[in-house]
Amino acid sequence: MLRALAVLILLALGGCEPRGDSENCCTVTLDVTVPEETPTVYLAASLVELGPWKPDGLALEGDGIQRRASVSVPAGTTLEYKFTLGSWDRTALSESGTEMDNFRLEVRGDRRQAHALTGFRKDPLDYLADWRESGIHGSLVYWPDVESEFLEYPRHVTVWLPDGYESGTQRYPVLYMTDGQNLFDPRIANTGIDWGVDESITRLAEAGRIRPPIVVAAWSSASRVTDYSPWHDAPSYARFLIAEIKPRVDREFRTLDGPGNTFAMGSSMGGLLSFYLVSEHSRVFGACGCLSSHFPFSAKMAANWRGEKTGRPDATPYILRDIKSGRTVPPQTRYWFDYGGKGLDASYGPTHRAVRRWLRSQGLVEERDFVVRRYPGADHNEAAWRARLDDPMEYLFGLADQGQQ
Repeated sequence: MLRALAVLILLALGGCEPRGDSENCCTVTLDVTVPEETPTVYLAASLVELGPWKPDGLALEGDGIQRRASVSVPAGTTLEYKFTLGSWDRTALSESGTEMDNFRLEVRGDRRQAHALTGFRKDPLDYLADWRESGIHGSLVYWPDVESEFLEYPRHVTVWLPDGYESGTQRYPVLYMTDGQNLFDPRIANTGIDWGVDESITRLAEAGRIRPPIVVAAWSSASRVTDYSPWHDAPSYARFLIAEIKPRVDREFRTLDGPGNTFAMGSSMGGLLSFYLVSEHSRVFGACGCLSSHFPFSAKMAANWRGEKTGRPDATPYILRDIKSGRTVPPQTRYWFDYGGKGLDASYGPTHRAVRRWLRSQGLVEERDFVVRRYPGADHNEAAWRARLDDPMEYLFGLADQGQQ
């Protein structure tokens, strides 16, 4: 997921300093052909100067079918980039209508690269009315453009109801998830691959391994990194969920209340948010599933993300600072953490091991109160999270777990 990959800021590709290092910089010019009547096209790329990975990082010049962008790139950089209409749900598509992988250029000198784009993804609202065409198990309810007193941008919210909900009377636990656009419908998922949440829950419930939950998932926005960061705007995001979304969910659907029935789940920065919700709001959220949590996140990475080039921000991961300062775990909470062995996840081992030691020091019992699991062949993307989703789902909602009978 590109917004998850935005936190590749730990690699800090940097940029060409304006103080005269021109011999170490190269100019990359992208000549882009687009269909007629295409609106403004943007370059999103792995450069600090462009976000990095902001979906509207740089507007291409031109307003006809020929567009152009030029960027300065440090020599020796592998430049990765995509083209969008200003947001991650409006990325360029391949000729077959599928999501394209990142373009990559090895930059060792000035480069000129041509691209012919055949189209872009439709506005996601165009897909919401015909959600049945996605092949969904269960049913979906969409709340478009939900305004919040606590957040800068309105959010779409997805509510998924399990098979049998509409014809029954029973009440259900609730799972609050992040990045709602990526969970159910591949047509609107950022990478063209959804998590398959409906499939995982349906499969496990039919096998008698879990009690199926209702799933509630707000979509992410351009402020995803700070929204989900426990050390930035997560307190405001928590108020959005607890004071605005949850009351409406409990009012409109047959939910089971209390922390034993209300859990959180997310990946990357979304994993950090889920960890925060349980750790700081344990009276509401009793357990979390944190996939590929970006525990290396630090003040230095946050500064890189904002494009700041002054000062010397601390490179120590926030979580290690918290542990050292005496962070504690609330009673009767449960945590699932996992990470892969490829891509960004390959750097996650040290901080996850530190979290494991800390949880043990708090008296938590591994496999009962918490899990820290490594999937050696897994990368940092939706396909990898989809492949292992059954494991955290069963940990959270498994019928064999204490209190889940």
